[in-house]
Amino acid sequence: MKMSQDEVLRKVLESEELPTLPIVASKLITLTSREETTLSDIAELVSKDMSLSAKILKVSNSAFYSFPQQISSINQAVSILGTNAVRSLVLSFSFLSMEGKNGNTRFDFKKFWERSLAGAVAAKLIMEQIPGTDSEDIFISGLLQNIGQLVYASTMAEEYNAVLAREEDEQVPAEELEEEMIGAPHTLVGYEVARHWGFPESLLLPIRYHHRPEEYDGGDRHAALSIDTVHLSDLLVKILYSGTPEKYHKLFRKRARDLLGLKVLAINTILKDVHNQVDRTADYFGLKISPTKSVEEILQEANLRLSLLNLSYEEMNRELIRSKMELEKLTRELEQKNKLLENLANIDGLTEVNNHRFFQNFLDQEINRSIRNQRTISILLADIDNFKKFNDTYGHQTGDFILKEFCRITKEQIREYDLLARYGGEEFIFVLPETEPEDARTVAEKIRAIVDEYAFDDGDNVYHVTISIGVASARPTGPDFRKNEFIGLADEALYQAKKNGRNQVAMYDPKKKKRWFAF
Repeated sequence: MKMSQDEVLRKVLESEELPTLPIVASKLITLTSREETTLSDIAELVSKDMSLSAKILKVSNSAFYSFPQQISSINQAVSILGTNAVRSLVLSFSFLSMEGKNGNTRFDFKKFWERSLAGAVAAKLIMEQIPGTDSEDIFISGLLQNIGQLVYASTMAEEYNAVLAREEDEQVPAEELEEEMIGAPHTLVGYEVARHWGFPESLLLPIRYHHRPEEYDGGDRHAALSIDTVHLSDLLVKILYSGTPEKYHKLFRKRARDLLGLKVLAINTILKDVHNQVDRTADYFGLKISPTKSVEEILQEANLRLSLLNLSYEEMNRELIRSKMELEKLTRELEQKNKLLENLANIDGLTEVNNHRFFQNFLDQEINRSIRNQRTISILLADIDNFKKFNDTYGHQTGDFILKEFCRITKEQIREYDLLARYGGEEFIFVLPETEPEDARTVAEKIRAIVDEYAFDDGDNVYHVTISIGVASARPTGPDFRKNEFIGLADEALYQAKKNGRNQVAMYDPKKKKRWFAF
């Protein structure tokens, strides 16, 4: 008999089969909820579990974070990753190790965690396409969005078996049957159980509202963004694993535009990379899964199934061979077109370095990383001296040669994870993550000297070129940091370098203003 929501929640929360959090995860949630908690407190707690510490260090040093330096201790990991990231990792490892205790359930715990991991990866990929956001909490929100299903399977196995049986027979999603057959949707059950575990509101709300984001009316923009992102990640998981991927593919594209305003290129980037990211992340977290098919392959197979419904056996074989050849051809063409689109969107056509648009997005990400890790970021704004006069004297073709050659020789002077981009005209900008002011000045002086000493030889003539560079460094501390003002400081320093006679480096003095300069 169907119960009321209160009866369902009481039965779940009082069940002896209700999953419990490992001690470290439970204590960490309590710790991170206190304002007085320090990074040292968190590191000390996590360090007590040697196995968990080893797993966190493995992920910290993987491409999941792509940090330039090696992280060798939990103290260092907590300092660099930050509180939210460490909490996310601890909870992820804790939940991914959970196994079902009830042997009488139709619920597939292994498949559930495989799809939950895909949801976490999808949420992180989606959030990374939105400038100025932090994707740390969204990973665990994506992972636990459907935790209520696992709770139901553990605490009310018989009732949930009936839901799963009807889901299989009628091909209706379980979330549409739970309220009708049991009395409460798994979103509410998951929300209440996670609240019972002590989860913060930022992690609870996506669990509660991700199937119906329009029902959230709390007015918190950050919470609404997380809910919308997790909602989209659920649609993306359904593309990967449901029997009707074409339906969810169309819905995902529409909802990504409507809810988050994502452009076609951003949506294509997510769809193109999600299967690779799921497989890599599963490896980082020690979860053994079958290789994930790409969205393109899944959609091609879905279309093929529809076209084969009325064909004879021989025709089916011929159609399969033909379709496979077409799929391989389309895949190659798609890869080429995606690469071309990426180049058109991110690369300056003349100099073949990154363009202004890419620079803005890159700087947003690095500022967020600097805030999270409490590290310094530096930028160098370089301008080729008297370039207009040079163009007027020697012609634009020679000017284009100078610009391209300038990019080629200066790109060799920076690290692999630094950025060189064309800022506009003859201005170029360098972004140096985790670089202190004096180190930035050293790099700038090295670049200036290289250009000054280099013979720009186009085969007909040799030209002497000099540059002026303005340097600005900052240690952003929060949302009051203004990116455009930061760029403006480098521009002020560049103006000073030119005013002082050109062919030199000028450093912006942080003592003049701005409280987010902390040296």
